Amino acid sequence: MTSADAETATTSLPGLDNLTLARKEGWHRFVHTPARPRPDALTRKQIRDLPKEARAAYDKQRRVWHANLGPLKTPQLAELHEDLWDILDSNLQDGDKAKGAIAIDAFPGLGKTTAVLAFAKQFHLREIAEEGELTPDGHERWPVCRVGLTGNTGMKDFNRAMLEFFAHPGSHRGTATQFAHRALDAMLSCHVRLLVIDDLHFLRWRAKTGVEISNHFKYIANEFPVTLLFVGVGLAEHGLFSEGNSYSDAVLAQTGRRTTPLDMNPFTIDTETARRQWRQMLLALEQRLVLADTHPGMLADELSDYLFARSTGHIGSLMTLINRGCQRAVRSGAERLDQDVLDRVKNDAASEKARQELENALRSRRIATHPRSKAG
Repeated sequence: MTSADAETATTSLPGLDNLTLARKEGWHRFVHTPARPRPDALTRKQIRDLPKEARAAYDKQRRVWHANLGPLKTPQLAELHEDLWDILDSNLQDGDKAKGAIAIDAFPGLGKTTAVLAFAKQFHLREIAEEGELTPDGHERWPVCRVGLTGNTGMKDFNRAMLEFFAHPGSHRGTATQFAHRALDAMLSCHVRLLVIDDLHFLRWRAKTGVEISNHFKYIANEFPVTLLFVGVGLAEHGLFSEGNSYSDAVLAQTGRRTTPLDMNPFTIDTETARRQWRQMLLALEQRLVLADTHPGMLADELSDYLFARSTGHIGSLMTLINRGCQRAVRSGAERLDQDVLDRVKNDAASEKARQELENALRSRRIATHPRSKAG
């Protein structure tokens, strides 16, 4: 590998961030950017023999690679995607019928946003492959629109965010109703079929704004030819699926009646099947690592208990730990992951808080992560 080769491999892909997904240009980049090329697997000697500039470029390529290891096709992700395909493919009713909505309600660190974006990408590509990049009227086809909410999002802000996704010139001035009508026109023109609304938990459902937004979602479900896909934390506790006697409860209950709740669960080790799934995920993950001394079983055999205790079975916490461990292994020259390297890496507060109890249970053999048979 020459310095030029390594630098080209590192910089050939445009950077992506959360803000880009709020605009159609950024969404297009997310969907159509080719898979990042895997860095060459070099031995320690080959790494030492690299010229200084080539070594720096190679290490940079590995930094970027390890920071973007996912998504892994875990059983949780695969099951969620199957449910999403069922609902999206069944929402082909004629325009006079409201389409069922979806709410993915799960704790942080379980990969729900990653899983939703991966699905939305597949859905977008399928729609383009089947229908073409342009609509019959010659407009750009955008099968997916994604909107992210904040704690201060009201109805007007939400409608403006939908318009801003399309870079609509009418997103700067207007009333909430005008923004909604413009958004409807844009979605009809661009043949949007899936509207992803992320971080829905930022809304206070019991407040006046929550009722207004819930009514607005009903309007979108009735008038827009889209499937609403909500993503958030504690949506049931916030009242999204509640029924009650007050007007606000009734409004929210109607939203709940039209919404199918889905979730994502952490990895567990309480059954043989669950332990095998944990092991298979670690085997898949270690195959993606680009370290000179990586080897089969480095994670699945040698670090299985340790990684479960450090992550509490949450895929987000695990991926953070592995990413940071790989950065430390490259920078320090360790070129492998072991407990000594990972002990120096800090992880999220929730995982660290539960770590001691899990380590004690694993050490005393009250629980175990290894399946009885390591086949597969």
